Amino acid sequence: MFGLPKPEHPLVSFIRLEDMSLPDEALPDYLVLDFYKIAYKDTMGRARYGQHHYDFGEGGLVFTAPGQRFEKPVANKGKGCLILLHPDFFLSYPLAKKIRQYGFFSYAADEALHVSEKEKRTLFSVFDIIDEELQARIDDFSQEVVISQIELLLNYCSRYYKRQFMTDKAANDHLIGKFEKVLDFYFRDEAQLENGLPSVQHVADRLNVSAGYLSDMLRSLTGLNTQQHIHHRFIETAKEILSTTDLSVSEIAYRMGFEYPQSFTRLFKSKTGRTPLEFRQAFN
Repeated sequence: MFGLPKPEHPLVSFIRLEDMSLPDEALPDYLVLDFYKIAYKDTMGRARYGQHHYDFGEGGLVFTAPGQRFEKPVANKGKGCLILLHPDFFLSYPLAKKIRQYGFFSYAADEALHVSEKEKRTLFSVFDIIDEELQARIDDFSQEVVISQIELLLNYCSRYYKRQFMTDKAANDHLIGKFEKVLDFYFRDEAQLENGLPSVQHVADRLNVSAGYLSDMLRSLTGLNTQQHIHHRFIETAKEILSTTDLSVSEIAYRMGFEYPQSFTRLFKSKTGRTPLEFRQAFN
């Protein structure tokens, strides 16, 4: 369909985008792959992924996990490469579990990794090794070599994403400001709070970013992920109510959306080392 030869390996493919043809008539509007996909694209126009569009005009790395739905790419000629990896390729290797820890596989396409020319050269040196290994005769060492290079590639991408969070400080500071406002509004709105603590996905949806990107960005810049920020705001709100009202612990628990007061007490103590009553007594 793409004008490519059969893959050299049944579970992994390395493809140069300039070798591909994209026949519009042969592709469905949306694609769902059973593979991990790592793609670097220089000039591929606009593509839709989930609820977002990503402009590939400046190039970048995009990562997708098996089962994710994305729109077919625009058939503009561009340069770059992509790696397709079936999950079975990692079976019996530590990377089978570790790959789930790389949060960028759940990022939206407009949260792509943008790299400098120096970083690009580093990444392409790894791409070239993978390509050469797959083109060579497959032997007892092939899988170990390719997997070690894939892990090296993912570790480089983790490093570069952390650099991107730091260099995009102005944009991320603005996002953190919006994040704080979302939490402020939620914890001040009793009608919302009665539904329980906000989920990470709820907050991410309000900010129009993916949950994984938000947590990784916050952890990189503040040391705490989204869930930890939510719990911190919960503790501050609970302390304020405990110290400024005569509401019972049960009333406060219900007010903050807990079905069972014991759950409220347990979470409060796990974060402060004291029960709500012990905090109130110490405060008074």
